[in-house]
Amino acid sequence: MPEKDEKEQHMRKPDWLKIKLNTNESYTGLKKMMREKKLHTVCEEARCPNIHECWAVRKTATFMILGDICTRGCRFCAVKTGLPTELDLQEPERVAESVETMGLKHVVITAVARDDLKDGGAAVFAETVRAVRRKNPFCTIEVLPSDMLGNESSLQTLMDARPNIMNHNIETVRRLTPKVRARAKYDRTLEFLRRAKEMHPDIPTKSSLMVGLGETKEEILETMDDLRANNVDILTIGQYLQPTKKHLKVIKYYHPDEFAELKEIAMQKGFSHCEAGPLVRSSYHADEQVNQAQVNMEARKAQGEQQRV
Repeated sequence: MPEKDEKEQHMRKPDWLKIKLNTNESYTGLKKMMREKKLHTVCEEARCPNIHECWAVRKTATFMILGDICTRGCRFCAVKTGLPTELDLQEPERVAESVETMGLKHVVITAVARDDLKDGGAAVFAETVRAVRRKNPFCTIEVLPSDMLGNESSLQTLMDARPNIMNHNIETVRRLTPKVRARAKYDRTLEFLRRAKEMHPDIPTKSSLMVGLGETKEEILETMDDLRANNVDILTIGQYLQPTKKHLKVIKYYHPDEFAELKEIAMQKGFSHCEAGPLVRSSYHADEQVNQAQVNMEARKAQGEQQRV
């Protein structure tokens, strides 16, 4: 039989992508609570490689609201695609109660894309932010919405709830966007992030980039420049991992040294914080990111004021 084309062969994961599983009482307790509250997490739905570390060790989770069925079918994502069910208007309170039970100091709230809704789910998103803040006044809140089809009023609704961080992922480089993302557009993502910053300049913006899909280093650097040109403060860079055989194949596994170089370049380009590594995901160590980004932003502001004197 003829040998398979090299790109069609299954690429063996390198040693640095091996994950230590830790299923302790924190992990099983958190999983039980999520089921009892009828809540979803992107940790489970998107098959995040860090779920055991976050649930068992750090006691953190990224809540996924608006159901578990996405109206889009991105070729990198394991979340179910189809026709969503009706809205659960009690979900915001259940998320807030869970954050309180877990004693979180920082929470990430994401959602499936709800293109079937006129506001893209912005009203429920905003109410979730307000509910979490009412019950957890000292908890910082990060939101990770879809682009809501670029609807400015939907974005305004969410921004006016004043999350501590607005996170919206660019996911990949411009050339690969039509292949990787469903319905999302590269320039619309940049516009979404720019408008969010214009609405509330004091709220840090954040975006995430996957590598290993066939992009070049020059394209990665171009994406960094595009994000900075739209005043994005925080960047995360991680390795794309193929969730099932139906999804896009991994073209390259980046070495940890390459991630370290990308992080250094990102900081040189002016990001207030960059998290880069093989297992880094958008909400990976998000609690540390918000604190470090704030420190770096204040330091740069002070430095700029000293230079003007």
